[in-house]
Amino acid sequence: MPSRINVTDFNLTATLECGQAFRWRHDADGWFTGVVAKRVLRLRQTGNALEGDVDRHYLALDVSLRKIVATFPPDPALRDAVERHWGLRVLRQEPWETLASFIASSTKQIVQIRQIVELLAKRFGEPIGAARAFPSAEAIARTTLADLRACKLGFRAAYLHAAARRVADGQLDLAALRTMEYERAREELLKLHGVGEKIANCVLLFSCGHNEAFPVDVWMKRALQRVKRRTDFGPYAGWAQQYLFHAERHP
Repeated sequence: MPSRINVTDFNLTATLECGQAFRWRHDADGWFTGVVAKRVLRLRQTGNALEGDVDRHYLALDVSLRKIVATFPPDPALRDAVERHWGLRVLRQEPWETLASFIASSTKQIVQIRQIVELLAKRFGEPIGAARAFPSAEAIARTTLADLRACKLGFRAAYLHAAARRVADGQLDLAALRTMEYERAREELLKLHGVGEKIANCVLLFSCGHNEAFPVDVWMKRALQRVKRRTDFGPYAGWAQQYLFHAERHP
């Protein structure tokens, strides 16, 4: 049921537009509409009021942002990023969709990734009213490379198809990544063709609860040039990374 709750230390826009999720649309009236698993959600924030289909777990509203930020190193660039985008939180997403989306993300801009993800959902996802869920690994495994290339995946089509087959066949248990130690979970993902350090860390951070995962792409390489302490960002390194990443894209 739609609800209205008071939230503190939360920024809906920064959270949904910082490059960690690709199925949210910001309407002119201030509402965000997105597809999460097999649900269509609508959310809007006005001050400290959050209204709509509030999923506290998905939005990570059940954790103290102040306690998380207190673990960050005292770096001026990081402190500035946190102050400018205070309230950004790391979402808890579904692992398969996250893996597939970031495989599709290689060498692509965020707007292009959103287009690819929407095409995959429209062509292969289950209907949810007028929308479509993101297709399961089994659905992608049943497609052809030509089908996937038609979704603007290009060379990434082969990587996505291979990953879908491994997940569908049970060779890769994505749910198990949550309970593995970070290094082992990362090694499991790196076995997939087309999955490098950046994609693996995105999956572990955004969907598997490994808050220490630290994705690095060209934006982060630029951001890290201004950070003095580059090796130890603490147990919530991934959250620090998201602040730096978002600040780099929105100076």
